[in-house]
Amino acid sequence: MEREFSHLNAMGKLRMVDVTSKRITRRSAMARCLVVTSADIGALEPREDEIDPVICARIAGVSAAKRTSELIPLCHTLNLNDVNVELTPHDRGIEVTTTVTATQRTGVEMEALIACAFAALSILDTLQIADPIALIDELEVLKKEGGKSGDWGRLIENSDKEPPTSA
Repeated sequence: MEREFSHLNAMGKLRMVDVTSKRITRRSAMARCLVVTSADIGALEPREDEIDPVICARIAGVSAAKRTSELIPLCHTLNLNDVNVELTPHDRGIEVTTTVTATQRTGVEMEALIACAFAALSILDTLQIADPIALIDELEVLKKEGGKSGDWGRLIENSDKEPPTSA
């Protein structure tokens, strides 16, 4: 089955997806990425007189998630119920994981991805002097729950479901 692009109408023109007929349900999405660095991430601990870079990255992620519709053309403006941003040490650097929840007519995958990317960018900015070639890798949706297409993703228990073919 060939997948369709959600933001194209029958004439092939870009459009915002009409979600009027969708039910308002609880929806959530989890995304992750890696900030790949050779720098000592223990050095990210704040000094007495400095702002904590991990807290700064969390704020960047939450702020960006709330502004997703301003950053992604044709993305719906959503009232988010919760945005969680976690940063954990990883053998290649720092893993950023975000979870976004809303009660809406459309999913929050883009919000989770945006939160993840901007939190990672905030960390990357902090690492510029220590590791100028640090990079962001493996940005992906780990799971999505709720809505018409149901639950899917790598982290859905006992699931080999692929992302849906249409929204």
